[in-house]
Amino acid sequence: MGTWDVGPFDNDTAADFCGDLDEATAGEREGIVCGTLTRVIDTAGYLEAPESEEAVAAAALVAAQCPGGEAADPVHGPEEPLPDLTGLRDLALQALDRVMTEPSELMELWEESDGDPWRANIRRLQNVLLPQPPGQQHSLI
Repeated sequence: MGTWDVGPFDNDTAADFCGDLDEATAGEREGIVCGTLTRVIDTAGYLEAPESEEAVAAAALVAAQCPGGEAADPVHGPEEPLPDLTGLRDLALQALDRVMTEPSELMELWEESDGDPWRANIRRLQNVLLPQPPGQQHSLI
């Protein structure tokens, strides 16, 4: 696994996932994102790191289309346009929750190093994905 930073697109698996999205037809892209999130949510046993990295990238793509979301990485994110993914907010939140719940290899790997910046990025994504009542801000911090 090649990881060079703590962001959702800062690893080989996420970059490959975005490349797969680019190679898919426009009509398949939402289904790929949805399937990636759902597979992680449905994993009851040990959640492997590659699946988690794909789910974090998928959740970041959903968050990028929400108010307060950051655009996908211009180098490692998808180059092709994505459909409206905001209907997947709840799935993206659930997937991030699962990545942060034992047993999760990715969470364990980040705990072995200084995982605080990585966890902060996950919390930032979660905050963006939460529905925001008009005029109010939510925070998971």
